[in-house]
Amino acid sequence: MMRRKDREITDKQAIYDIIKKCDVCRIAFFDETFPYIIPLNFGATFENDVFTFYFHGANIGKKIELLQKNNAVAFELDCSHQLIEGETSCDFSMAYESVCGNGFLEMLKEEQKEQALSVIMRHYTDKPVSFQPEMIKLTTVLQLTVNEITAKSRK
Repeated sequence: MMRRKDREITDKQAIYDIIKKCDVCRIAFFDETFPYIIPLNFGATFENDVFTFYFHGANIGKKIELLQKNNAVAFELDCSHQLIEGETSCDFSMAYESVCGNGFLEMLKEEQKEQALSVIMRHYTDKPVSFQPEMIKLTTVLQLTVNEITAKSRK
């Protein structure tokens, strides 16, 4: 439950608009003693009232090892940071927009990778993209299907 209801954003399209402004999505995995969090470039879709994130990376490494143990993850994105100055130190604040949530992360099959990689590229550029088939095979593409999502904004 969100403490500052006056900053809560519940409109799903408004949440998606914040997501589109962000450059990095942080994913938190379960690890043995402490959570493991990693910042990733991403692409996202919002279709049929479902948020989906896509990520890419190497076929091996800690995130892949942790994913294979437990695919339940948390995520966080934030943007629109701007200092709000005040008369005293206690009056200073920060403008921001943020999105948090959780969901299930899975590796995509070979035939699903190119479409997901296109979503990632569209997040960062409007230029036409093409992918080399041999590079796609060397790349792991992950899909995060959102289970819960919340958003806040202070402007």
